[in-house]
Amino acid sequence: MRSADSHYSMSRTSESRSSAWPSIFGQAAGRVAARVAADLARLSRRAATVALPVLGAAALFAMQPQAAGAQAPGVPAGMKQPGDFPKVKLTVGMYLIDASVAANEADREQGLMYRNKLAPNEGMLFVFDENAGHCFWMKNTEIPLSIAFIRDDGIITDLDEMKAETTDNHCPTHNGRYALEMSKGWFAAKGIKPGAQITGLPQP
Repeated sequence: MRSADSHYSMSRTSESRSSAWPSIFGQAAGRVAARVAADLARLSRRAATVALPVLGAAALFAMQPQAAGAQAPGVPAGMKQPGDFPKVKLTVGMYLIDASVAANEADREQGLMYRNKLAPNEGMLFVFDENAGHCFWMKNTEIPLSIAFIRDDGIITDLDEMKAETTDNHCPTHNGRYALEMSKGWFAAKGIKPGAQITGLPQP
């Protein structure tokens, strides 16, 4: 049988041991929390490092011009924008041409009006329903152009130079189905003359 004193002594010892456990657990929990916090900090720094290039790429993509439907400088709102015209790849000699296609009355009337620049091998191809002598002028056209008048079979019959913002008529000497406008001097710079053949022309 245990005396009251001995029970008291043992209770105090048990209480002392019991009160030590929270301290031990608290220290362990603190060390774990500190380690988790350090790991989270490292992960945050890595996430930031990875996120920066992604955000940079997104920003660059947002700054890229959109071709289709985008309003070009100088072309009034409400008019057909350059990116809205159908496109075709043409070849003459060793040269590749990126041409917008004007194949209806409204598109042919607008043409390259109000455009203030063309890319080095960019042009506009006019497609007509009739094989005839189709004349051009340069009203509201801000850049000088060279024009090639083309037969059904793609042979260039005539070349002409056209000044910006003029109303002089430029007409071919032969009937044709197509006309191709390029930046001024393009045909001469490439050595292209009447008799050369353009391939890739769409059918009317």
